[in-house]
Amino acid sequence: MAEKLKIVRGSGNVFLDIGFSPDEAQNLHLRSELMSKIEHFVRSGGLTQKECAARMGVTQPRLSDLLKGKIDKFSLDALVNMLGHAGMRVRLLVKKAA
Repeated sequence: MAEKLKIVRGSGNVFLDIGFSPDEAQNLHLRSELMSKIEHFVRSGGLTQKECAARMGVTQPRLSDLLKGKIDKFSLDALVNMLGHAGMRVRLLVKKAA
């Protein structure tokens, strides 16, 4: 255990840190945040997946894909629509890159 560990501070975006291009990493990060909000809605709502899916305007298998983390199956647009159907509003903040 004489080796020294090198600690590197993350960027705040795990997708960027693991090698995705900056554009793709930003898109994936946004999608993962929205998916997390949907998952919280489902887990805390006291409804079945089928009931939650109907409320969000999707099928239960589609919601199941989201809950399994299949991020590649969901666009930002689809996730915003699902949240809107569930009675939530998504706000977007755009600022100049550092």
